[in-house]
Amino acid sequence: QVQVVESGGGLVQPGGSLRLSCAASGRIFDIYSMGWHRQAPGKQRELVADVNSGGSTSYTDSVKERFTIFRDNAKNTVYLQMNNLNAEDTAVYYCNIKGYTDPLKPFNSWGQGTQVTVSS
Repeated sequence: QVQVVESGGGLVQPGGSLRLSCAASGRIFDIYSMGWHRQAPGKQRELVADVNSGGSTSYTDSVKERFTIFRDNAKNTVYLQMNNLNAEDTAVYYCNIKGYTDPLKPFNSWGQGTQVTVSS
């Protein structure tokens, strides 16, 4: 079983920055995808950004040029640096990690979610 723990959410003013962190632990053999999703009140959960094992990244259009996702493979950790935040970024942010355990079984694990609120 793979556990995923997020941290770094909170309240920030418009234009401010936050960094989210997500660490995976357990019998991990390999991680091929690490991503951040978010869900705002009354809206569906959406993929914000993800990064694969080769380092390739993708972003939803609304966060391009403002958010950066990066991973530390040695720590099984993924980060989301969020700059120039606005009210539309207010949501619960969820970390999602996919890979293989040891022995080789696929896993798809989610964090518990961390609240990000952008407000003056």
